[in-house]
Amino acid sequence: QMQFVESGGGLVRPGGSLRLSCTASASVFDLDLYSIGWFRQAPGNEREGVSCISRKDGTTNYADSVKGRFTISRDGAKNTVYLHMDNLKPEDTGVYYCAALNSASTCRLRTYGYMYWGQGTQVTVPS
Repeated sequence: QMQFVESGGGLVRPGGSLRLSCTASASVFDLDLYSIGWFRQAPGNEREGVSCISRKDGTTNYADSVKGRFTISRDGAKNTVYLHMDNLKPEDTGVYYCAALNSASTCRLRTYGYMYWGQGTQVTVPS
């Protein structure tokens, strides 16, 4: 069964940086054929959209809380989508997930329609 594999999380001090990676469990799965979204979930909270990159033209979208600090990008040669996170804050703590959206429209930050959710990677920024 196809699902994504997230990696790169960890424990980082406030103001620090991390780069998360999203790859496919099946090597034949081409991430460039989908819009890819990053989401996060903190304990007791609903899963929220953080950033996404559109299939059709690479348009990116960010939650207001991460604009100017997070950057999403693709590496087609490595079949990987990254989320580079700078100036991390305690409120960024959570499990981060990536997922795919099969849509020709600009990507969105709502979970509806996204597929192939992985197990996530934990990001912890202590206060």
